[in-house]
Amino acid sequence: MEECLFCKIIKGDIPSNKVYEDDEFLACHDINPAAPIHILVIPKKHIKSLADLEKGDEQLMGKIYGIINKIAEEHNFKQDGYRVIVNCGRNGGQEVMHLHFHVLAGKKLGEKIV
Repeated sequence: MEECLFCKIIKGDIPSNKVYEDDEFLACHDINPAAPIHILVIPKKHIKSLADLEKGDEQLMGKIYGIINKIAEEHNFKQDGYRVIVNCGRNGGQEVMHLHFHVLAGKKLGEKIV
């Protein structure tokens, strides 16, 4: 099976504008932003979608929210607020079949969801 887009970004085969990286996660600016600040937080472990989490992934998923808060603080939008979105599957709006979290900020976000 050919690697997905996010696996290629994680490996460095495709460049990205990184804002955070550790052994388990990579965060970068979305190339098609839906808000002034639109960051993707991606687990390095390939998990197809939220529906495909396995036993043992709980710790990984818990860690992601700490990383999102750290990014929000370092990029000065924690105080004003932000939205975190996880699309699950095609009907849920997921376009890349590798679990990822959208972090949107930089303006007052309306009711419209990405």
